[in-house]
Amino acid sequence: MTNPVLTLGVLLGDVTGIGPEVALKALASAAGEMEDTRFVVIGDSAVANYYAGLLGLESGLPPAADPGNADARVVLHDPGTAALSPDLPHGDPTAARAAVDWLREGARMSMAGELAGIVTAPVSKEAIINAGFPKFIGQTEFLSECAGVFRTAMMLLGADDRGRWLRVALATTHVPIKDVARTLTATGITQAIELAGEACGLLGLSRRRIAVCGLNPHAGEGGKLGTEEIKLIAPAVMECRAKGLDVHGPFPADTLFYEVFKGDYDAVVAMYHDQGLVPLKMIGFESGVNWTLGLPFVRTSPDHGTAYNIAGQGVANPSSMMAALRLARQVAIARQNHFL
Repeated sequence: MTNPVLTLGVLLGDVTGIGPEVALKALASAAGEMEDTRFVVIGDSAVANYYAGLLGLESGLPPAADPGNADARVVLHDPGTAALSPDLPHGDPTAARAAVDWLREGARMSMAGELAGIVTAPVSKEAIINAGFPKFIGQTEFLSECAGVFRTAMMLLGADDRGRWLRVALATTHVPIKDVARTLTATGITQAIELAGEACGLLGLSRRRIAVCGLNPHAGEGGKLGTEEIKLIAPAVMECRAKGLDVHGPFPADTLFYEVFKGDYDAVVAMYHDQGLVPLKMIGFESGVNWTLGLPFVRTSPDHGTAYNIAGQGVANPSSMMAALRLARQVAIARQNHFL
C-alpha cells in the first residue's frame, strides 16, 4: 500500500438523509483512486456499518482507534455521542444533534492536526434548529466559529459535461433576501474577492481573474435602481485592484455569468446565495462542490441537500460527494506544499 500523504475526515451528516449513502458510495471509489489518502469516517458506527454492508463490506469499517488498523485505507471514528439507528424518521432531532457533534469533532481533529481537512455530508438546517440550536445558520458558519476565524467565504464549484467551470464565491451566505442589502458590507465583499483569488491559486490556475456581480438589476443603472453598487461594491473592487488583484466589476449578474462561463473570468463573486448558486447548479448539479474558504483546514461538501425523498432507497448519486473528496485532497496537498 502507498503510504498516505494525508488524512481526511468524512462526516456522515444527517443520517436520516442520503449523507451516509453518498459518503460510503464515494469512499468505495475514492479508496482505490486516491492511494495516497486515508479516510476517517466520523459518525455513528451502526449507521456507517449498515451502509457499508449494503455496499458489500460485510465486515464493516475498521475502528480508527485500533492500532491494528493503522494500514486500513478507510476507518471509522465514532465519537459515541449518541447511538443511532439507520431507520430513524426524516429530520429526527437525535440525528440532527449527532450531526452537530460530528461537525464539532471534525473541526477539533483538524485543528489538532489529526486531519488535513473534512468533507461533510449534508445536514438539515431546519432539523438542527428544531433540535435545540436556534442560532445555527449553516455548516460554513458553524465551522468558522469552531475554528475561531471570521475571514471566511463559501465558494461553489462545478463544471458542465464539456469541462467548463464556474467558481462562485459569496459575499453573503445564508441570509434571507429581505436582509441581503443591509447585511452586505464593503468589507465582506473585499474579503470574498481576496479569498476567491487565493482559491484560484490553491487550484493551480494560471490566472486569477475575478468578476464581481452587482446586487441590483442592471447593476443599479447608475444609482437609479439601487445604490449598493456605488456605495459598497465598486469601492470594494477598487480597493482590491489597488492591492494588485485582477478583479473587475460590478457587472449585471444576468449577463456576467455568460461571460464567466465562456472563460473570460476564472471566478465570480456573487452578492447573495441564489444569485450565485442558480447558475452553478444549472450547469453542474451532479458535480457541484461547496468549499469553505479561509478556514485553517480544508472543508468541502457536496452541493446538495439531505434529499429525504430518496433517502434509504439506494438510488442517491454520489458524484457530488466524490467531487468533494477529490477537491479536498487537491487543496490539502496544495496547502501542504505551500507551507513546506
